[in-house]
Amino acid sequence: MTPARTDHDSRRQDVSEAVWQVLAEHGFGGLTMRAVAAALGSSTGLVTHYFAGKRELIAHALDILEVRTAQRPRQAAPAPGLAALRTQMVNILPLTPDAVAMNRIWVGSWDVALSDPDLFAAQTLRYERVRAGLRASIEDAQRLGELADGDPGRLATTVLAFTHGLVVQALFDPDRLPAATQTRLVDDFLAALTR
Repeated sequence: MTPARTDHDSRRQDVSEAVWQVLAEHGFGGLTMRAVAAALGSSTGLVTHYFAGKRELIAHALDILEVRTAQRPRQAAPAPGLAALRTQMVNILPLTPDAVAMNRIWVGSWDVALSDPDLFAAQTLRYERVRAGLRASIEDAQRLGELADGDPGRLATTVLAFTHGLVVQALFDPDRLPAATQTRLVDDFLAALTR
């Protein structure tokens, strides 16, 4: 019994890797049962054993994306407050080739999530978690006197909007917005908050 379970788990991992490969190369627009089967070197029948349809495939792809995002290397915050907020912002940006690929996939997922109520709800919760993390650093910065008092939730929304706007611009114009420029813009944004 155990070997069969191990084989099943191993095969599911292979399928997940194929899903990731298709996402990385073709985005959500190219994510089909046929494309995953081709990346796996198998028939679509094997893929349909794991996913009843495209919606399940997309939901699985979003789960993989969230896990890989959580497991990616990140800078550690050197201190609480403003330093932690800066680190969170920088960790979102497409500063390395892997971060570029991850952000391309995330941005590609927005259209999919906006058109499906369940995926929309899941994406909404993801962004609530991101804003909560930003809000905690903002509250620390306010307690430390690094930021003026104000609504930390509103400021977290502003910080995330700025960061995601920078992500999109950097993806579309990487020559104008290399890593050093992105980082400098984050520092300029934070400096404006402290004035």
